[in-house]
Amino acid sequence: MLTKRIIPCLDIKDGRTVKGVNFVELRDAGDPVELAARYAEEGADELVFLDISATEEKRKTLARLVYHVAEKVNIPFTVGGGISSVEDVDVLLKNGADKVSVNSSAVKNPDLINKLVAKFGSQCIVVAIDAKQVQGEWKVHLVGGKVPTDIELFSWAREVEERGAGEILFTSMDHDGTKNGFANVALARLSSEQNIPVIASGGAGNMQHFADTFIEGKADAALAASVFHYKEMAIAELKRELKKQGIPVRI
Repeated sequence: MLTKRIIPCLDIKDGRTVKGVNFVELRDAGDPVELAARYAEEGADELVFLDISATEEKRKTLARLVYHVAEKVNIPFTVGGGISSVEDVDVLLKNGADKVSVNSSAVKNPDLINKLVAKFGSQCIVVAIDAKQVQGEWKVHLVGGKVPTDIELFSWAREVEERGAGEILFTSMDHDGTKNGFANVALARLSSEQNIPVIASGGAGNMQHFADTFIEGKADAALAASVFHYKEMAIAELKRELKKQGIPVRI
């Protein structure tokens, strides 16, 4: 059985790591390079770096900062934010990223997924999907959750896979930063309908939430931010607890 992955997430704004609740009320969480080095040392399986205001501010991801983070880590490193072309991805990979995450630009131009996969391979392309429930249906939101669409989560996830993406990073905006647990019902449906790995994001508050998303949500990986940034939970301790519950993790 494949091991389940624990992935700290660095949400970057103005060169600093930030964290909010439901995508708003951001507060400072520290220096991204220092945090990245700490997580690599503490046993994180991967690292995700999201330049959360790049799309809204219509600029490219901070390639120099990516380079400095990549220097400090020896684990797979995914970068997202403001990516809208083959050239953007090329720059990030040359600066040390292992994978890239596309979100708003893929919704606006779905052919971008095909182009990126053709050039760099499926294993390199993660499609991030931010969604929240609107009148009982999961709807995709763009530009850091600020722009609602009529696109339904599960149909978009199917299309993303058909276009060749290697992974889906699903963030429930309703659960983000609440520490009340992941959106396990939606995750279980996504995981059962997709043949590619699904990363759970949004809602981690305690160790049981991680166990629940692997067991009930059938997620392949779980991503979290504030519980790690503010040292509410140690990655090594979390993995020991998951192992105790029979969940395969790399220790």
